[in-house]
Amino acid sequence: MPHAATQSLWQNLNRTPFSQGWFDAKGIRTRYLQAGERSHPPLILLHGVGGHAEAYARNLRVHGRFFDTWSIDLIGHGWTDKPDHPYEIHHYVDHVLRFMDAQGWDRARISGESLGGWVASRMAASHPDRVERVVLNTAGGSRAEPTVMQRIKSLSMRAAEDPSWEFIKARVEWLMAHPEHATDDLIACRQAIYSQPGFRQAMANAMVLQDMEVRTRNLITPEDYARIEAPALVLWTSHDPTADVSEGRRISEMIPGARFVVMQDCGHWPQWEDVETFDRLHVNFLLGRELSTALDP
Repeated sequence: MPHAATQSLWQNLNRTPFSQGWFDAKGIRTRYLQAGERSHPPLILLHGVGGHAEAYARNLRVHGRFFDTWSIDLIGHGWTDKPDHPYEIHHYVDHVLRFMDAQGWDRARISGESLGGWVASRMAASHPDRVERVVLNTAGGSRAEPTVMQRIKSLSMRAAEDPSWEFIKARVEWLMAHPEHATDDLIACRQAIYSQPGFRQAMANAMVLQDMEVRTRNLITPEDYARIEAPALVLWTSHDPTADVSEGRRISEMIPGARFVVMQDCGHWPQWEDVETFDRLHVNFLLGRELSTALDP
């Protein structure tokens, strides 16, 4: 199997029937990558802060076999609209709900990584009627750790203020257990996004969640986690840079009936670093099957 660093985004997508475009999420022009038949159950994939839909480029082919799969750029991110105001969790939740409403979906499976997991947690706790199943993948929002918050903010703002190859590369490598998994085309993709006019302000608006006062009022409390009704999978990794495995386990123990699994030798993007394992665990959970079930070729 080729090393991940030898694979381009196009190599990941060239066997994937997919589309890219923009969708009007009730006033928010939302960029997406989509795979799968519209008759399949809907699945929304949510990236982390400073991220974009390509976070799931390696997973679209397999997920599209089972789900109407949409990886979207959240408000203020990627190529989606960037209204000039601070982005707190309720703004992201509102965006996802607008997206679902515009699609005509009463319910969807929601899977989020980092910030996306924070948004998915809030949706599952506050809008249980809209969430069929939920995956929290190295999810944020459970605590406020100043050292981690400062690291995310400094790396992100430096890359947005000066989207040079060096600074974008450092930001992407931070996500990975193995820096070589930050492929050149992924760096180039993010560099194009960060070079957009006005992106520095958009990043500043996204970084408010790394300020203690703002973060604290947006945290998911134990009472919030206890209100999650949807079947939940908390997925953590052995080398996550935001929190160790014990934090993932703690989150899972606050959610009634949640499953907990740890992916080894991965950082903050397990869906990118170990595609085969992630796809198997993720698809099986979202289908309500045993996590160890082999996926059909």
